[in-house]
Amino acid sequence: MNIFDINNIAFTLGGAGVSWLELFGVIAGLTCVVMAGRNNKYNFWVGYLYNILLFILFWQRHLYSAMLLQPIAFAINAFGHWRWTHPKEDERSSQDASALKVSRLDMRGWCIALTVVVTAGAVWGYVLSQLGTRWGVGTFSPDPTPWLDSFVLMLTLLAQFLSAQKKWDCWIVWLVVNAANITLYLSAGLVFMPIVSALYLINGIWSLWTWFKLYRDGK
Repeated sequence: MNIFDINNIAFTLGGAGVSWLELFGVIAGLTCVVMAGRNNKYNFWVGYLYNILLFILFWQRHLYSAMLLQPIAFAINAFGHWRWTHPKEDERSSQDASALKVSRLDMRGWCIALTVVVTAGAVWGYVLSQLGTRWGVGTFSPDPTPWLDSFVLMLTLLAQFLSAQKKWDCWIVWLVVNAANITLYLSAGLVFMPIVSALYLINGIWSLWTWFKLYRDGK
């Protein structure tokens, strides 16, 4: 049995098959975000596996923007792994001097972040809208939701970068991303992933409060 083939079905949900690849990706993803929400530095190891599984899944589903996100996400994950375990002197947690403490993004940082997201999202959305229709016909299948796919990509990169820096604000962005992902996954014919995104939303709300307490206590 090839678990990397989305045609190999683990079980059926709502009349749609859930592949082994999707199932293992979901387990890895949920494990990673739950560990991150609990400030566990070992979440990064699970994150590496999650990126690999999602790359394969999205390639087979023709979600090219989400697919191309994974190598970038892998690199950000590695950067975050380093940042969380190698803080500067003024960034050390009051609980553990070898750990990075939680901080917050200031207004200037938010303005820069949102400007980059809007600009890059517009450019990449246009590129995706042309793939399979005007460019690469016969090579790429058209992206079913190019603009949503693009802006979700940019917001996801922002959330991951903020998480790598242990910014409390990352959970606000994750809430938006997971809400958008429910629509994105449904449009791609995925059944299991929207349910998982709903679980991510619940974890994001819980983590928002958990990290705020860490920020308040300088941890």
